[in-house]
Amino acid sequence: MPATNASRQHGLLDVPALRKHAKRLLKALKDNEAEDTRAQLRAMCLPGPDYRLADTQWLVAREAGFASWPKLIAHADAVAFAARHPDFAATGEAKVQHWRCGNDIERSLRVAGFSGSFHMFDDPMVMGPIPALPDDDYWAVRSAFAQQAFGLSARDAEQRQAVQRDALARLNADSELVLWCEGDAYDQLFLVRLLASLPSVPRRLELIEINRVPGVERFIGIGQLAPDVLAWLWPQRRAIGEDALALARQVWAAYTAPEPSRWAGLAAQHHPALPLLGPALARQLQELPGAEDGLGLTQRLTLRILAEKGEMAAGKVFGHLMVNYEPLPYLGDMMFHALLRPLVDAPQPLLYEQPGSEWPKRLVRLTALGERVVRGELNALDLGPAERWVGGVQIVADSSPWVVNEKGQVWRR
Repeated sequence: MPATNASRQHGLLDVPALRKHAKRLLKALKDNEAEDTRAQLRAMCLPGPDYRLADTQWLVAREAGFASWPKLIAHADAVAFAARHPDFAATGEAKVQHWRCGNDIERSLRVAGFSGSFHMFDDPMVMGPIPALPDDDYWAVRSAFAQQAFGLSARDAEQRQAVQRDALARLNADSELVLWCEGDAYDQLFLVRLLASLPSVPRRLELIEINRVPGVERFIGIGQLAPDVLAWLWPQRRAIGEDALALARQVWAAYTAPEPSRWAGLAAQHHPALPLLGPALARQLQELPGAEDGLGLTQRLTLRILAEKGEMAAGKVFGHLMVNYEPLPYLGDMMFHALLRPLVDAPQPLLYEQPGSEWPKRLVRLTALGERVVRGELNALDLGPAERWVGGVQIVADSSPWVVNEKGQVWRR
């Protein structure tokens, strides 16, 4: 992948390559080539015909997601400086517990020079039952779900839980925590779950929370970022306090409740203590059955992709979903595979999956019923889908299930 394109994924700008690109564009303009470039410059109110390097640098900067070339350079310099001068010793980083909803950044943090301990809490609370139960009962439910959805053995599921439960149990007033999150529902529910479990604000509680990175075209998660960009994020952490803990407890109670009215109310609000929480709750609320078609949003988008593009490999469907369709990407590939199964394995399936080979390579397409649901001729809830859960809400098709509309309003069908 060319450096100018690669930087749009991992966030580490290759300034020399971008500068060369601007010079090539200028030369093409002077040679009366690059009509597309000329049209873009005119759209930026630079009619020409005589262009300077500063003009094409401005265009390159705009393509990279910056308002100007100086702003691009300033960001690149800030990242480079943070990488050279992280000053971790002065901030006591060696004592910090870095918490994340997966292990996707541990290696990059170590490459960048971080030396604290690393803790993963990767229970995908965007999927399966999240009921309000006593602790042991709750974890037993989550273990059973992990075994069913991801094919884990009981031993593996319980061992993964034991490590995470033990780390949570060790948190106390003397703990020093830095939480790394983005704005999607997977991360925000991890954040809520951890904060809600704290009895009080520990000695150090800081949050690195982002939903975009300058220069990154499609920000999906912190795990895609280069080590130096993680070092650049470090000085941007902020302390959070009792107001964040109180909010997390309120949200956790609402998310685990058997009816979603309080959750919907919280999703419609802005929360200054955790500003990325509201949109994540609103997105996750859309996993309830849609009032019009009975599908959760991930199901709806999956069917739409296949309706628009035709039969394709399941892995490619996932790629389209993450890059072009999902408004707030949160799924991993195995999570997507688990969410596909009810659409394929139902007595009246909406998708047909070609047997054989590894699942990402299996061709999938809409069934005739799936096509009718996409066209709005059928509601999927009338086809007897399997029971499923969103948070603490159990969805049983023939028992007046909760549904949601595009505005986030919920009611019983």
